[in-house]
Amino acid sequence: MTNPKPYKHPMLWIPSSYFAMGTIYILVTMVSSIMYKNMGLSIKEAALYASSFGLPFTIKPLWASFLEMYKTKKYFVVLMQLVCALGVAAAAIAVGADNFVASTMACFWIIGFAGSTQDIASDGVYVTTLDAKTQAKWTGVQGMCWNIGPVIAQGPLVTLTGVLHSSGMSWAESWRIVLFIIAGIMLAASIWHMQFLPTGSKAANTPKSFKDGVWVFWDSLVTFFQKDSVWLMIAFAFLFRTSQGFLDKIGPLFMIDGRETGGLGLGNEVFGMIVGTVGTPGFILGALLGGFFVASKGLKKVMILLCLAVNIPNATYLFLGYFQPENVYFIGTVVTLEKFFFGFGSVCSDSLYDATNISRKISNRPLCICNGIDGIEYDAYWDGQRICARIPFEFIRVNVSKCLYPIFHFCHHRNDPINRGHLVCPI
Repeated sequence: MTNPKPYKHPMLWIPSSYFAMGTIYILVTMVSSIMYKNMGLSIKEAALYASSFGLPFTIKPLWASFLEMYKTKKYFVVLMQLVCALGVAAAAIAVGADNFVASTMACFWIIGFAGSTQDIASDGVYVTTLDAKTQAKWTGVQGMCWNIGPVIAQGPLVTLTGVLHSSGMSWAESWRIVLFIIAGIMLAASIWHMQFLPTGSKAANTPKSFKDGVWVFWDSLVTFFQKDSVWLMIAFAFLFRTSQGFLDKIGPLFMIDGRETGGLGLGNEVFGMIVGTVGTPGFILGALLGGFFVASKGLKKVMILLCLAVNIPNATYLFLGYFQPENVYFIGTVVTLEKFFFGFGSVCSDSLYDATNISRKISNRPLCICNGIDGIEYDAYWDGQRICARIPFEFIRVNVSKCLYPIFHFCHHRNDPINRGHLVCPI
């Protein structure tokens, strides 16, 4: 790649870049489902629509190589954040219209493509501006700031919609205010990064034409599948977080849905307090402690424990679905424990990719694709009247039994590079 230009201190652009990325991602893939549920759509519809908005984040490798042909990475970050701001503002205006479902869906699809392109360019700035040592130094800040976006979006902002609705506003008016706030955040991010974000550098094999771009993508794809243990790695990536992926869309809807239909009946205010204010910080704490745990013990020794930490605590939703407890503090404790252990175990895949020297922009491709496909399949099963009954049985039959066996196989496979005592880059 070309030599990067001098850049401003990373604290001026890394936290803001990844905060903006996390905010948009959680808006289109999770917060939107709560909005649709509040506006009267069924759980099945709300979850299915929210999953579809996440599709651009799954397929973004298809156009990543072509961005190199035009302008700079900074240009695309600033432009896409501006597009996100305008798209969220348009959704805010459309949310009260007669055809709000079609119009807001169009807005969220545009936001999804703009947000995923923002991800490509922001990651590109990060990896082409900083050397390997500096990247490692800022990895913790990068991940923490990405997660602050979801904390704000599904915590205080979702809580605000409930407060506004309780004060007499309609759901449309409540969500319009919150969407305008998010639009303002993205506009501020675009203006900020116009001043402080480095331009990034172009890769050495930057395509010169559309044909070259297709060749670069195809070459990276072929190279990926030629590496050792690639199918075992894909199986691990596909199944490691499948159980959590099953809960990402349905869990929030289950918590705010009425108790008469099998939910917990928490409402937006309490949900925002539990998930955003307590649960997500629990995830961040778990991820930090998990990172220290892996660093001190070594990935090989603790991989099975981390896999269990990700999958087994999801049984908390089985408990909540069967018994429907009413005590808010108890529910908050249960959800926080699940988030904590998920954060603790989730460092497994990240540490594996880092240990095997995988570029994050490539290694994340199979994980995103598998999670996206699995999420779409999962949403099709759901019905608001049966959510309570289906969570336990689907979790036991599909999530645990299907996910854990291949993971254990991966950990013990005699040809696995980790258990051979050395690490091989699989892509």
